[in-house]
Amino acid sequence: MDARDIIVSPRITEKSMAAALATQYTFVVHPDATKTQIRHAIEEIFKVNVVKINTVNSLGKKRSFARRGVRTSGKQSDFKKAVVTLKPGQKIELGGVNYFEQ
Repeated sequence: MDARDIIVSPRITEKSMAAALATQYTFVVHPDATKTQIRHAIEEIFKVNVVKINTVNSLGKKRSFARRGVRTSGKQSDFKKAVVTLKPGQKIELGGVNYFEQ
């Protein structure tokens, strides 16, 4: 797999923004990616040194809703996320803008 296939997108939430102050960044990654592949992809794309990686397989939420009097249910997609800790003093900027530190 290519590095761009492993890292799907950054996960920008209130919790991930707070963790970015401690040089921890959260990314949505390919479900079959290993920690070693994630480490190499982050180092190749962003040119930073990775100290630690934690991964979580998140299950999609189940939703039920009614449309035109018919009650149906559905499910959001499952995804895998990685919390990446960098060496102190390093940071990641996406597209010239540092979304993680506002």
